[in-house]
Amino acid sequence: MSAEVKNGYKLTEVGVIPEDWDVMTLGTVSEMSSGTTPSRTLMDRYYKNGSIAWVKTLDLNNSDICETDECVTDLALKETCLRVNPTGTVLVAMYGGFNQIGRTGLLRLPAAVNQAITAIHPFKGVLLSDYLIRNINYRIEYWKRVASSSRKDPNITSKDIRDFPVACPKLYEQESIAEALGDADALIESLEQLIAKKRQIKQGAMQELLTGKKRLPGFSGEWVEKTLGEIATIKTGSSNNQDKNEDGEYPFFVRSNHVERINSYSHDCEAILIPGEGGIGSIFHYINGRFDVHQRVYAITKFVETVSGLFVFYYMVKNFGAHAMQNSVKATVDSLRLPTFQNFEMLIPVTYQEQAAIASVLSDMDSEIESLGIKLVKARQFKQGMMHNLLTGKTRLA
Repeated sequence: MSAEVKNGYKLTEVGVIPEDWDVMTLGTVSEMSSGTTPSRTLMDRYYKNGSIAWVKTLDLNNSDICETDECVTDLALKETCLRVNPTGTVLVAMYGGFNQIGRTGLLRLPAAVNQAITAIHPFKGVLLSDYLIRNINYRIEYWKRVASSSRKDPNITSKDIRDFPVACPKLYEQESIAEALGDADALIESLEQLIAKKRQIKQGAMQELLTGKKRLPGFSGEWVEKTLGEIATIKTGSSNNQDKNEDGEYPFFVRSNHVERINSYSHDCEAILIPGEGGIGSIFHYINGRFDVHQRVYAITKFVETVSGLFVFYYMVKNFGAHAMQNSVKATVDSLRLPTFQNFEMLIPVTYQEQAAIASVLSDMDSEIESLGIKLVKARQFKQGMMHNLLTGKTRLA
């Protein structure tokens, strides 16, 4: 039994929309063109010192395209089927597997495109580019439904794009919707840029503080060399994946960045957890409390009184990866053995207080980045809700 359609709305092929909206296919409200890839064997002729922006499938970012990795020459335009698409053209990827088909871009500069991309030129006064790209992005599942398997990888055809149905409000309402979603995009972009900046600042702080190049106020004196085996106990866990429980009470550290849950614990202490195989030297966890450990994960615990476990954690994040890669056991799956951990050499401050102070600075930076990450997740979720409400007419702006 179909859902009841409330007064002022109608059921269409794109779902329930306002009665005063029209549903039109892209082929009736736009012109389309395809691109080409000039021969790579003529790099000097078609690419070298080129000044014409050229978009490849991998350049599509479901958003504005303001620059491209490659450019082509005037000769490429004259001697191939390339054409320059104007600013405001909406691009759609036609093939490249399910991870690529249906990806979009909106040209903010004139550019040519490769043969895997369809360029859509909306008719002025009928359909706005900023509204169209958001409509296509919202209905990405459409492309997966119509994708053809006639080639090795799934693809969509120019006919699929022409037949794409678009819910079209009046032009002023399209503009209001695009502006509102553009504001949401701007917030997301600003958070992404801020997080990237904070991560760079943290990387710089790690480089200075964990090498002694920069000392925090009140601290001086030489640092000392220690091996990990001298300052902590190192051993693997005893639990397996089948022991995990989605609603478990305690963290369960496995061979992944993702921390599982479990209903029992084997440790109640400060610890660093590093997988012995899978993601060699790139996965690090820190905890101070109750937890359990997978049998292929190393738990570094029982730090001597003069050593801060959190300082060691940050030191290992910065330096252990290269050591691990040089000393991994090459087999079906690269793995780490106990001596690799025990023999890892560190240069650390003599006093616990300086170690703890350095760790506190870096931990505060992590907390700030994590807080921004939570805001980013919420902003993306909010935008998804906005897209659903605005692009279906559930919420009207004008």
